[in-house]
Amino acid sequence: MPTRFFDTYTREVREFVPLNPPNVSIYTCGPTVYSRAHIGNFRAYIFEDLLQRHLESRGYRVHRVMNLTDVDDKTIRGAREANVSLEEYTKPFKKAFFEDLETLRLKRADEFPAATESRYIARMIEMISQLRARDLAYQAEDKSVYFRIKKFPNYGKLAHLNLDELRPSGRVRTDEYEKENIGDFALWKAWDKEDGEVGWDSPWGHGRPGWHIECSAMATALLGDEVDIHCGGVDNIFPHHEAEIAQSEGCTGKKFVRYWLHCAHLLVDNQKMSKSLGNFYTLPDVTGKGYSGRELRYALLRVHYRVPLNFTWTGMEEARQALARIDEWRQRLAEVTGSQRQSNNIIQPRDDFSRALDDDLNISAALGYLFEVIRQTNRALDADELGADSARFWLDWWEKVNRVLAVDEVTSVALPKEIELLANQRTEARLAKNWRASDQLRDELSARGWDVRDTKEGQKITRRAGIQP
Repeated sequence: MPTRFFDTYTREVREFVPLNPPNVSIYTCGPTVYSRAHIGNFRAYIFEDLLQRHLESRGYRVHRVMNLTDVDDKTIRGAREANVSLEEYTKPFKKAFFEDLETLRLKRADEFPAATESRYIARMIEMISQLRARDLAYQAEDKSVYFRIKKFPNYGKLAHLNLDELRPSGRVRTDEYEKENIGDFALWKAWDKEDGEVGWDSPWGHGRPGWHIECSAMATALLGDEVDIHCGGVDNIFPHHEAEIAQSEGCTGKKFVRYWLHCAHLLVDNQKMSKSLGNFYTLPDVTGKGYSGRELRYALLRVHYRVPLNFTWTGMEEARQALARIDEWRQRLAEVTGSQRQSNNIIQPRDDFSRALDDDLNISAALGYLFEVIRQTNRALDADELGADSARFWLDWWEKVNRVLAVDEVTSVALPKEIELLANQRTEARLAKNWRASDQLRDELSARGWDVRDTKEGQKITRRAGIQP
C-alpha cells in the first residue's frame, strides 16, 4: 500500500507523492509564545512528530520547519502589562516550549524561525510589496495594508467557504469599516500607541506584520515556493491557512502546499479546555500529578489525529498501564535463553504496523497490531515456546517500532539503596522458604512503586511506569 494522507484542501485521502522524492518538506504552525503551551497544542505537535518519524521510517528525508509567533496582539499586550520588552516577555515561554519538547520526546524541527528576526521581517515586506504590485493588496485610510480577497479567485477553497455568505463575527472594530471588504485581512498593521516600542519601518510607515504573512514569509524563505506538507490544528484552517494560501500563491503564482493535514481538537472531560472551567492543563500540570512525559505522549498519540481526543485522568492511567505492559513484554523477551522450544504458532512477522500508518497515520490499527504481537508472544513465553532467535527478532522489531512511537524507557534504572535492600531481604526470605516474609516484602516494594516478577533466573524488579526515580 502506498502512503496516503487526508488532504483538507481536496477533502480526499490521496497518495503521498512529494515534489522531489525522497526529500519531503514540512511546515508546521508552532506556538504563540505569550504563555506556556498547553496539552491541546502538544496533541498537534505529537501528531506532527509521528508524521515525520513515519516518513523517515519509510526512507524519506524530511526537512521540517516550525515557526514561533513572537509578535502579535497577545504577546504585545503581555509585554505591556508586565512592563518589559517583547523579547524579555517571550523568552521564558520559548525556553519552556523547548523543555516540553524534550520531555515529550518530540524531534526538533530543522529550523524554528521567529517572526521578529530581521531577515523574516524583510521577507514579509518584500512579499507585501509584490502583492501590492499585483493589485492583491492595498493601503487603507488607517495606514494598514490589507489583502484584497476578491482579487484571489481561490480564496475560501481550503475551508470550503462561500464568500458571499462571509459575515463579520463578534464586535467589529471601527477601523475595519475602512477596508474594501469585511473579509480582507491585514498584511501590515500600522503602528498605534498600544504597540509601544514594537514596530519596524516599511514603505507604508512604521508598523508590524499581520500574523498570516509571518508564516508565508518563513515557509517560503526556508522551504521554497512549494511545500510538500503543511500541518496545524483544525482551528488554523480559517482564517490562518486560508490566508497563507492567498498570500503565498499571490506572490509566486505556484501551488503553495501539496497536502494540508489538520489535527482535531483536544477536549478535557468532553469539554473545551478553558481556564475558567478549571480544566486547562500544561505539561507541568500533568507531571505534577505523577505522570511522565512518555505517558502523556502515549495518551495524546493513541487516537487518530483527525478524531477529537478526550483527555481524562482515567485515560492517563490507561496509558500508564499500556506502557507498563510494553515494558514487561520487552523485559521478558530480553530474558529468553536458548533453552526454550520454538513454537510454530507465533504471529508471523509482517509489516502491518507501518502499513497501518501508511493509511493516513492510522495509529489505532498500528497499536492494535503491536498489542496482538505482545499477546501472542507472551502466550508463547508462558508456554516456554519462544526461542532466543525469535525473542531477538521481536526485540529488533520493537526497536524499529519505537523509533516511530518514541515511548520506550530511555535508560535502565539503577535500584535505589533502600529498594536494593528490600530486594535482597526478599531473596533471602525465598531461599529460606519464608513465603510469608517474601510476600510482605513484595507488597512493600509494590507500595513504593516497584514491581517484582519471579523467573527461573531469580526475581526481576522494575520501576512501575510513571514512578519517578
